Amino acid sequence: MTAVLSDPLTREPRHRKEDAAHAPPRWVRPAVFGLLAATAVLYFWDLTASGYGNSFYAAAVQSGTQSWKAWLFGSLDSGNVLTVDKPPAALWVATAFARIFGFSSFTVLAPQAMMGVASVGILYLTVKRTSGPVAGLLAGAMLAVTPVGALIFRFNNPDALLVLLMVAGAYFVVRATEKASPKWLALAGVAIGFGFLTKMMQAFLVLPAFGLVYLIAAPASLPKRLLHLGGAVGALVVSAGWYIALVDLWPTASRPYIGGSEGDSLLELALGYNGLSRIFGGADGGGPGGGMGGGNTGFGGASGLFRMFGLSFGTEISWLLPAALIGLAAGLWFTRRAPRTDRTRLALVLWGGWLLVTALVFSYMSGIVHPYYSVALAPAIAALVAISGRALWQGRANLGPRATLAGMVVATAVWSFILLDRTPDWFPALRWIVAVLGVLAGTVLVMGVPTARKAAAVVATAVVLTLGVSTAAYGVETASVAHSGSIPTSGPTSSAMGGGFGGDPESSSNAVAELLAKTTTKWAAATTGSQNAASLELASGKAVIGIGGWSGSDPAPTLDEFKAYVAAGEIEYYIDGGRGGGPGGGSSEITAWVTANFTATTVDGQTVYDLRK
Repeated sequence: MTAVLSDPLTREPRHRKEDAAHAPPRWVRPAVFGLLAATAVLYFWDLTASGYGNSFYAAAVQSGTQSWKAWLFGSLDSGNVLTVDKPPAALWVATAFARIFGFSSFTVLAPQAMMGVASVGILYLTVKRTSGPVAGLLAGAMLAVTPVGALIFRFNNPDALLVLLMVAGAYFVVRATEKASPKWLALAGVAIGFGFLTKMMQAFLVLPAFGLVYLIAAPASLPKRLLHLGGAVGALVVSAGWYIALVDLWPTASRPYIGGSEGDSLLELALGYNGLSRIFGGADGGGPGGGMGGGNTGFGGASGLFRMFGLSFGTEISWLLPAALIGLAAGLWFTRRAPRTDRTRLALVLWGGWLLVTALVFSYMSGIVHPYYSVALAPAIAALVAISGRALWQGRANLGPRATLAGMVVATAVWSFILLDRTPDWFPALRWIVAVLGVLAGTVLVMGVPTARKAAAVVATAVVLTLGVSTAAYGVETASVAHSGSIPTSGPTSSAMGGGFGGDPESSSNAVAELLAKTTTKWAAATTGSQNAASLELASGKAVIGIGGWSGSDPAPTLDEFKAYVAAGEIEYYIDGGRGGGPGGGSSEITAWVTANFTATTVDGQTVYDLRK
């Protein structure tokens, strides 16, 4: 920044902004360590209360500890019949942790908690570079207590690693933009490439913001900026493409079937079931076309502009969304005459672009979308509120910034009251406390903040409490509740969608688990669907084939393959029950063949076929 620029918020002269290379005030380092320590306590406290969390992914981690090939491909079973329906990057991390420290509930869930702490720390570093340590600390704290963040960073879905990689990508973009560095920009491409290997095309939703920031604000000529962006795209393609190439080049007969794909292709999985089908719906991607949408809150509810505020997503992520949108609009207006390389506008474009693109895609998706996906919005919302709030507070001597900040505060108070009213039996007094704080803080801001330091500090505290107390209380409550199944939700209740024998190993028949634990064959059993197989694997510690994959429609194994496994004595039991086979799957045929050729017995209420007899 050049010296003595006119600050677009305060309309007063300002000198060169803080540079990250300058020594921070003494209080900053202890505050950062305190933030990270508090975040660690929030995410690690009583972590194992959730058991194995999502048994589908936990079973894949267990399989990865039993087979190197299962680790590489993300197989559900250590015999490598088929994979989970996501790429395996998150499983690579969790399995490495479990291989080192032993497979347990803690080693399944702890990597996500560590990713959460790391995400908070990197968000602090990113916001600090553009807006100073106070804004960085506020952003990190708001991310830490966001309800959906407190949920996902204590759960073993791949979204935790996705968020960490996207926040890291944002940090690299900021570093790259400061000095037009192609190396830092390439690192951003690598981060998003591995984000693709975590949750496929969802990682790409931040790319428009990343590219626009560099194109606008990097201190280099336009041809150089375009060249650097091209290099970053190349880094992204290589960091994601190496694994796609490995899977495609690996002989199909010696690797597992790619779960969720129609043609045993990871690229097709990315473009189909986990890509365009999620956006446009239909049979492949669920949604209205697949009977999953409409008013079903577990699948996002009805699509539309206000979906992020609705019953599904509202209490997960929208507590500070009105404030973030107000701050974004005001910040862009106040910085409209700033130099091209202005850091505040850079930050607003970065996090605002991230927020708007991702929120709009989530809002209008017609395919499968779950409320916990909104954790991808949490860093952007936290950063925008912190950056714009700090800048507006600094400009409080002028009516425009002061009134805008008051609008953010009052909007947050009103919306928090509405959200808290959705769970009226939980902490009923909180909504009134927030409402009173919001009215008082907003009134004082509009009338004029006292110049006395102590009085100003009281007003600042009221502003921060109004903005953060509701989401923080809801986030802490979320962290105190055990979660399991495939669709966890935040808040004072533990609602989830499980599968199979209840979605958890504890709900599997103890007698069946004991029966499978005694087997010595390659697969202890086979059953219909990955969810059934996952709970049986976790309960018995043995490999179980989930015929047909997640929905029962994957053509793995085929009837001929299953017959060959049985003839070779590689499967001991067939456990009846669970989800039936869909179109294109072989589970119905396999069930019919087993029932026609083997005798059924009942074990603790479950129908079991001994495939050796």
